[in-house]
Parts: sequence; structure tokens; C-alpha cells
Amino acid sequence: MSEPPIKRVLVVVPFAMSADNLLLRQAQLQGLSFGDGLRFEYRAVRAGPLNYSSHHDFVLADAANFEAGCRAQEEGFDAVCIDTMSDSGVAALRSVLDIPVFGPGKTSMLAALMLGDRFSILTMASRWKPLYKKALDELGLHHKCASVRAIEVTPDNQNLLSGKEEDVFPLLEAAGRRAIEEDGAEVLILGSTTMHQSHAWLSARLPVPVINPGPLSYKIAESMLALGLAHSAVGYPRPMHPRLDLLQTMLRAGEQSLKDHP
Repeated sequence: MSEPPIKRVLVVVPFAMSADNLLLRQAQLQGLSFGDGLRFEYRAVRAGPLNYSSHHDFVLADAANFEAGCRAQEEGFDAVCIDTMSDSGVAALRSVLDIPVFGPGKTSMLAALMLGDRFSILTMASRWKPLYKKALDELGLHHKCASVRAIEVTPDNQNLLSGKEEDVFPLLEAAGRRAIEEDGAEVLILGSTTMHQSHAWLSARLPVPVINPGPLSYKIAESMLALGLAHSAVGYPRPMHPRLDLLQTMLRAGEQSLKDHP
């Protein structure tokens, strides 16, 4: 009896980066078990914003992530995960792909409500708060979000928390305790996939569940593939006049511009 084909999941990384820095993103798979039938492949965007700290950045992020994954189905992938809590590009990708597409932002918030009544988000900087507000607005869950606690440390989307553990981890732990004791949080969510290196530290020291958003989105994708489920074609209708070639031309030009003017 022949083995079933391996299912491939594309993980779209929302920043252009080196192969070495991409490995730090792939480290989110450590400690997770998927068996031999599922393979995750990471792809950085061609070009995009340097950070996600304004609505200017959000527009560029949607386009960059959408372009990186818009032909995933043609390329033989079985699912797509977007590696950012902003869920940038998720809705657009769902409008052109039949395979399931997930981002960690809304997924984390909905999962938190299976573990407790109210959640707080631990984040690096207050400038990221509009990302969470957008998701909470769309889900109608502001009343379930106890707080967003920022430690006001400059994010590093390339090296993540590497080399900063001794400074950052205790700050996140302290913010988590305040969220629990002062704000009434029953579940905590890491506010970025760039913070995944802090998950084990925080989980061992805080008395409530701590959601690591990237790995959660991978497990949700695995479950949906096993169940044969994907997003609604009614909720995410196909475009009447697709312009994927136009989008890819724009991003290739942006990639070349960054090479010419780094």
C-alpha cells in the first residue's frame, strides 16, 4: 500500500530577510510534532515595510504577504500560514485560494476564549496596538480583551529576541503578572511571532496559559487539513477581475528598488 502524499504548508514570513534570519522563524517548529505527512516551507516576502508600526505599513504588508502566497495552490501547497499577528494578507489570499489560509492573530484570540474568559496581549511596543485593535474590531471581542501590555522595547524583526533574553524576558514576565493581577487576564497571548523565543520562559513562570501564536496557527492548519475544512467561498468570494500579474510585477520592482537603494 502506497504512502499518502506529503502535505505542504507555506509559511509566509512578512519581512525580506537573509537565510540565517529565516532560520529564527523556522525555530517556531521546535517542540511541535506533525508526523511525517506534513512539511512546512518558509518564504520571506520580496519587499515590504521595515516594521508594522503605522497604517502606511499595514497597506504594504497586505500587498507583500498576498503576493508571496497568491500562487501557493498552483505551486502544490495544501495550506498557507501568515507569520504575523497582523494577519496581513489573509483575507486577500482567501479570495484567490481554495486551500486553507490562517494567520495567528485572530486564531490566537479565538483560541484564548477556549481556555479562559478574558485574555491579555503581551507586546513589545505600544505602536503595535492598532494591529490588535483591528482584529478585535472585526471579531467584536474588545470586551474579552482585558488589556494590551507593552514593554516598550524596540522590536527586531530580523534577529528577534536573540541576545536580548536577559533584558526582555523578565520585562514580559512582569507585564504578564500585571495583566493577570491588575487587569483580570485568564489567558495571555504573545503579541508577535517575533516573540516566540520567550514562550517557554513565560509558560514556566506564569500561572495562566500563554499562547504562542505562530505554532498555534500551524496546528490549526494541520487540524483543518485533517478535517478537510477551509474558509468559506461565500465569505471570501473570488475577484471578478484578478490582477495577480500586476501585483507580482509591482513587488518585483519593489524588490529591485531595495537592492539598488538599500
